[in-house]
Amino acid sequence: MYIGNSISCFLRKNPVIPNEEELITTLSYTLIPETGGSNVTFSFQDIDGVGGNPPLITYVAALQNNTTYNGELTLKNEFLIPSVDITEEILKEADFHQLFYSISGNGLTDLSIIYDDNDANNYPVGLKTKVKTSKAGNGKLRITLRHLPFKSAPGVISGDISNAGGETDIEVDFDIIIK
Repeated sequence: MYIGNSISCFLRKNPVIPNEEELITTLSYTLIPETGGSNVTFSFQDIDGVGGNPPLITYVAALQNNTTYNGELTLKNEFLIPSVDITEEILKEADFHQLFYSISGNGLTDLSIIYDDNDANNYPVGLKTKVKTSKAGNGKLRITLRHLPFKSAPGVISGDISNAGGETDIEVDFDIIIK
């Protein structure tokens, strides 16, 4: 009896909280032009999760050529009521997460997305970015959030996902147009 009570008290005082992957139903990536003009917002929403209704994927406005944008990415779990701001969880656990931005398509070779935030170890997180356009083109933007990536692996610090490892929390493809 005494041993059981001691273990029970110990477990309550020192719980082990696993670092679980997040359920993300909503991703929003807003690009704000540094010199003024219209914001461009890419959004993904899949409220009922994988396997239910198809997700709603939208973007508002095209990017302008020869423009620098400040990017801000937010994540939510809107399956729960009230919804949970996953962005705050990512910030608190920045050492365990990294966003990757992959670009493909015609004329997008000069489009660059640069990390503008870091974790406590000075590795990129990717919730804030700088996006620089040069010429007109179109293609795809893939945004991937990795949980427990190998941030010190070759190329990962510059956004190369091929050596990142870890688990994918969310991956979304957007059409992208630069005018």
